Parts: sequence; structure tokens; C-alpha cells
Amino acid sequence: MNKKYWILALLSLLSVITFLDRNAISIAGVRITQELGLSESQFGWILTAFALSYGLLEIPMGLWGDRFGEKRVIIRIVFWWSLFTALTGLVTGFASLFIVRFLFGAGEAGAYPNTAISIRKWFPITERGRAQSFIWMASRIGGAIAPFIVVPMQMHFGWRITFYFLGAIGVVWVLVWWLLYPSNASSNVPQEKTETPSWRLHLADRNFWFLLIMYYCYACGVFFFISWLPKYLQNGRGIGEGELAYSASLPFLLAAFGCWLGGFVSDWLVTKIGINWGRKIVPVVGLSLSGLVMLIALFTKDNSVAIVFIALGLAFMDVTAPVAWAVATDIGGKSSGAITGAMNTAGLLGGTAASLGIGYLVAWKGNYDLPVIILAVQLLIGALFAGLLRVSHAKE
Repeated sequence: MNKKYWILALLSLLSVITFLDRNAISIAGVRITQELGLSESQFGWILTAFALSYGLLEIPMGLWGDRFGEKRVIIRIVFWWSLFTALTGLVTGFASLFIVRFLFGAGEAGAYPNTAISIRKWFPITERGRAQSFIWMASRIGGAIAPFIVVPMQMHFGWRITFYFLGAIGVVWVLVWWLLYPSNASSNVPQEKTETPSWRLHLADRNFWFLLIMYYCYACGVFFFISWLPKYLQNGRGIGEGELAYSASLPFLLAAFGCWLGGFVSDWLVTKIGINWGRKIVPVVGLSLSGLVMLIALFTKDNSVAIVFIALGLAFMDVTAPVAWAVATDIGGKSSGAITGAMNTAGLLGGTAASLGIGYLVAWKGNYDLPVIILAVQLLIGALFAGLLRVSHAKE
């Protein structure tokens, strides 16, 4: 098999582990809040701790990868976050949990920007949408299998043991990456021969800002699923813990297909109608449909039907992920780590707002209706800004 596909497989496995570790806290959320005596708003701060540190360090960690190479940086990233995944099992209250999850987020920062650096080095521009589709499909598979790992383990061994186990998985991946990934990564893919535009030029480019706003809106919706879906299903819709694994995994299973579809359709459209509409039509349609089905789910009384609409909401939403990362890599060129980091920082601002805001809105209103309505409106706004993008060929 071509070396680039082995690398893509390793990065995809990393993406599975990334979301497996992220989603574990929300799946175990009911047990954690009960044992530690946390309120809904306090749990919102716990979720925000991850998003805050993750967002603050995305650009620095992307710059670090641009300068020192993605192999070394990813080793440090994954080992750090795996350590604090395991340490989650030792917390004793709100303060210690907040600190550990803040440091966990600091560890995960830079994982996807450095993945983007590797994708840029090993895949030509016409294949990057598809390569990113596998990365993001894998992340949703991680989210889908998380309930099937976390729920049985916490029911039989307690939630703390679950985090020790997840931390160990990450350490094993680090060893494999260290042994198999080339120290001086290079391929036969032609690389950029022009100077990378300065930050001043990026900041003056309206497309850069449209991309950030679109991704902010998209990430607000995604973080509802990552951070609050299990609690929404249990406390908002009355679904029992025994049914949680299936109910919480379906959205991520459909989202995995959405991620795959988005990247492949976008690359195909680029060859048919050009890079501008070939890239942006996918998030325009996807985010619009996502906002609509989330509203339908809100007003659907039957839980079985509602869960299907909720799952479709994430699936339509996630066609955006690989396309956004392909566009950011295209814009960034040799600074793709920094530019994708900037885009993901915008997304983490949305994640912070969603993680914290939902907790306070639920505590204030006593239900999830208003948060879901706000998220649906933001997705429609994201579709608007995706339509305003003007995507052009990268300078390769």
C-alpha cells in the first residue's frame, strides 16, 4: 500500500481516539455530577474548560508544527492529553475536575492543525477533501463507539476506571506513531513554491473571516452533540441509561457518513463546476438542512423519531468539516498549521459559547428548547457565510 494511505490510516485512528476521549466526559456526565455534587451550570464550566484551553492553544500549536515538524509535535500532544485523560479518574470535586479538563484541552490543542500539515505534505490538492473526509469520519466513529465503551465500563467498574483505560489507549498510539511515521516527512506531492502570505494579508482577506464565522457557527452545533447530547437525551427527553449507548451513538454514526460524503462530493464537484462552488455548495446545503431538521426534532414528541432527526442534524452538519479543513489548508499553504489553527480557534470560541451557554440556559429555563432553537439559527447563519466565500486555487 502507498505510504500516504498508511499515514492516513494512522491519523484516522488518532481522530477516533481524540473524540473517544472528548466524548467520555459527557457520557459519564450524569454519574460525575451526581457523585461530585455538581450543578448543571457547574458542569457547563467543566465542558467549557476543555473548549477554552483548546481554543487558546490551537494557533500556537499549529505554528509549532509548522516550525518543528508534525511528528514531534503530535507525539507531545497525544501523550499530554492521554495523561490528563487518565488523571480525570482521580478528581475529587469541581476545582480539580476543572483544572484537569483545562489541561486535557491544552493537550488536545493542535492535533487537527498538525494532522492538516501532514495531509498537505502527503496529498495533492485534488485529494485533500477526501483525505480530510476520512479524518473527520473517523472522529465521528470515535464519538459513535464512545457510548458502547463508556456506558458498560462505568456500569460495571465505575466511571473513574473508564478514564484510566482511555488514557492507556492514547499512550499505545504514541508508540506506534513514533515508530512508523517518517522523521523527515516528504512525498512526491508538489509543494508550494511561492512565499506564504503574511498574517496581515490573511487578516485583510474577507474570505478568511467568512471561513472563521462559518466554522464558529458550525462548531456551536457540533459541541451541542459532543458536550450535551447524553444529558439532553437523559434529562431532556427521559431516555434511560440502558438505552443511552444506542441513542447517543446514532448521530455520530450518521455523522461519520456525512463527513465522508462531504469530502468526496466536494472533490467531485471541484472537477465538474470549479473550486469555488465545488467547495462551498456542500456546507451551504449541509448547514441549512441541519438547522431545519434540528428544529423539526425539537417539536417531535416521539423519542424514536426525534432521535432520527437529531442524528440527521449532525450528519448534515458534518458534511462541512472536511470541506472547511480543505479550504483552510488551501488558504494556508506552508502555514496550514497556523491557518487551520485559527479556524479551529474560531470553532472553539463557538464550542465555549455553546458548552457554557447551554448549561446556563437549561438552568434558567428548565428545558433544552431555547438552546436548540439558538443552535439551529446559528447553523443557518453559518450556511449564509459559507455562500459568501470566494474559494480560489491554492498556489502550489
